[in-house]
Amino acid sequence: MKTKFERLALGLILAPPAPLAGLLGGWWLSYALLPEKWIPLSAIAGLLLGVLTDVHFLGRLLDRAHRLSPAFWLAVLLFYAVGAFGFSMGVPVLNVALALPAGFVAGGRLAYQAADGSRVRLAALRICILTTALLALTCATSAFFALTSPSTPSDLRGMLGLTFEVTPAMIWGLILIGGAGLLAFNWLLTGLAVHLTHRSLSLR
Repeated sequence: MKTKFERLALGLILAPPAPLAGLLGGWWLSYALLPEKWIPLSAIAGLLLGVLTDVHFLGRLLDRAHRLSPAFWLAVLLFYAVGAFGFSMGVPVLNVALALPAGFVAGGRLAYQAADGSRVRLAALRICILTTALLALTCATSAFFALTSPSTPSDLRGMLGLTFEVTPAMIWGLILIGGAGLLAFNWLLTGLAVHLTHRSLSLR
């Protein structure tokens, strides 16, 4: 049986995708097929359709959350990964935060299954590999955009308030050192989220 906190947290994870997908789908579909004046209405209609989808399905998803397939949760993670990457305009810092919901879902599932210590450690390792590999792909994509865009040096100067010229070597250093730091932090955060969630929910 889920605690109120667990159900609320799962709801915060599962509720946004349908309305956001409806909003963006309605926006881009109307942008491609309809006159410009219809774009806002189409986007709002997509948003409302997503909200109605939540009203109809969210409760059942929450009831079955720990029995949903790993493929379903992977699709949710990928949705948020793409959204976070786009929202942060190609900078992968926000994507590290996805370690928390990923670890929470995995830890809750393990607690629901009354997994023993060895199984928890193996599952935590697999989730760490998954989230870190996804973040590595995100970092590689961000690095590609940064290295191929001629405006990257000026963008960094404006973003960081630098008074000196940004060289290609500096950009490479930021990519390698910053990327390695993000990956290490993501691994640690994912593992902690899995273990702490499993431990706390196993005590309910």
